[in-house]
Amino acid sequence: MGFPKGFLWGGATAANQYEGAYNVDGRGLANVDVIPHGQDRWPIAMGVKHVDGFMDGYYYPAQEGVRFYENYKEDIKLYAEMGFGVFRLSIAWSRIFPNGDETQPNEAGLKFYEDVFKECKKYGIEPLVTITHFDCPLHLTKEYGGWKNRQLITFYERLVRVLFTRYKGLVKYWLTFNEINIILHAPFMGAGLEITEGEDKQQQLYQSIHHELVASALATKIAHEIDPEIMVGCMLAAGSTYAFTPNPNDVWDAYKKDRSNYFFVDVQARGVYPNYALRDFELKGIHIDITEEDKELLANNTVDFISFSYYSSKVTSVDPEHTAKAKGNMFESLKNPYLGASEWGWQIDPLGFRITMNALYDRYQKPLFVVENGLGAVDKPDANGYVEDDYRISYMRDHIAAMRDAVSIDGVDLLGYTMWGPIDLVSASTGEMSKRYGFVYVDRDDQGNGTYKRTPKKSFNWYKKVIASNGEDLD
Repeated sequence: MGFPKGFLWGGATAANQYEGAYNVDGRGLANVDVIPHGQDRWPIAMGVKHVDGFMDGYYYPAQEGVRFYENYKEDIKLYAEMGFGVFRLSIAWSRIFPNGDETQPNEAGLKFYEDVFKECKKYGIEPLVTITHFDCPLHLTKEYGGWKNRQLITFYERLVRVLFTRYKGLVKYWLTFNEINIILHAPFMGAGLEITEGEDKQQQLYQSIHHELVASALATKIAHEIDPEIMVGCMLAAGSTYAFTPNPNDVWDAYKKDRSNYFFVDVQARGVYPNYALRDFELKGIHIDITEEDKELLANNTVDFISFSYYSSKVTSVDPEHTAKAKGNMFESLKNPYLGASEWGWQIDPLGFRITMNALYDRYQKPLFVVENGLGAVDKPDANGYVEDDYRISYMRDHIAAMRDAVSIDGVDLLGYTMWGPIDLVSASTGEMSKRYGFVYVDRDDQGNGTYKRTPKKSFNWYKKVIASNGEDLD
């Protein structure tokens, strides 16, 4: 008993953390380009500090990423050497439509991704493509207000029609929006939203979310019309919430927090707004513009599978005496006394991974796809750039074992696993390069200095062995 034959092993990346070449071959500026490294990163990511472009005295890590744009052949060859069956990457929207509202796409951008996909296919690697991994052309933010504006559905429709048509036969697996629930925590990073003073923040957020949900359903409809072989998934930043105590009030608080997270997938997987959400909107005075056409689109175009990221579980309590906080993937959590943590304070919980998988599969009964899971750590290379990252191997071993239990013991239907990220990338949360996840070390520091040379770490060969054994050999 283990992973099924044909299980897809691989790794996951994002254009804004990886590609670089932000001003090359006609690409336009995106929201993620103008979020700097440093103390103003989060005020901007959260949409409370507004920007029009680059500001003097700041370093912008997305400008260069780790130069995948010029090194894609070398990187994909490394992934093939590890035995990848799938490689998750994302489209930079502003590379296809520089401003976002043009009627004709940028051919140079289309050609780049076509070349990348063909390079993957050369090695038998399936591309898993995220259409929007936090990318929103900056022009759409400044001229239209980002996803607050219903017109963005039209612009997104134009984008996906171009993508599905151009890459028919090259890409089978698509995701509509990365970690769609992150919009609640980082509106500018997640959806290009800037919340102005005097606006009802909750009203603006949930109207924007509705527009993304409709756009996701529309993309699913278009994909299946253009190519019935395409599978379209949604993507959630996941991780179950534990009650700090058996106090029913803590249990209820944990239940509500999980349900508010599942809301996004409830709509994308079931096709209707759940009653608990509609009632909550009513109680909070949130009035979402939902047309009859929207309802029909949502109902008739649910996703084919559920994808998600998992880094840690969360803990909550209503008791104000419990104040010890833990860090995580943009979510607040109390510190769990039973868990260890990464160097960035993210709690490490392999069993929580299994719990989360079961919770999602029990709720939706649709195939799952783990598209992010990994450990951010400080790697110290030797003189040759080699890293002995046994801590990463230990983290991955424990999480893959828990995932295997979910599949072989619990009966979860799982399509594949793309760990985050197979090569060192810029951190989305901190903008740092020193927070490394990869099996491949990239010689670049937090300010962009370095040769950008790629060097496999110890974990590279370990993951190669895991893939070759279809997850059986984790030693």
